[in-house]
Amino acid sequence: MDRQTPQERKRLSYLKDRRNSYGENDKSSRRNIRRNKAAVHSANRRHEHLVLAALAGIRDIGGAEAVADRLYVKRPKRWRKAPDQPLAEAVEYVLERRVRLGIHDDGRARHRIHRIHRRLDRPS
Repeated sequence: MDRQTPQERKRLSYLKDRRNSYGENDKSSRRNIRRNKAAVHSANRRHEHLVLAALAGIRDIGGAEAVADRLYVKRPKRWRKAPDQPLAEAVEYVLERRVRLGIHDDGRARHRIHRIHRRLDRPS
């Protein structure tokens, strides 16, 4: 692996580093991700258990097939984690917001946004 220049490290940081922009506490996400995954798996297990419990009391083949078909009618629930916002977008948003609120000068913020775009090889 080749050594990276500070400029290349900064560019990769803007591209790969992420910031939580969802609006909730980033520490609580650690707990909530596990909680959401567990809730989905629990709901899927509950559905399968109910269908298979109904199947256990049936003696004829036709009724068993009907109950087994019910198992696959409902698609299993799933949950996916949404990716956080790239650092470059987060910094650009903060700079634009500061201009909107009158905290920073527009020219200074535009110059800083232009530098971010230049580092990422994007047209401004």
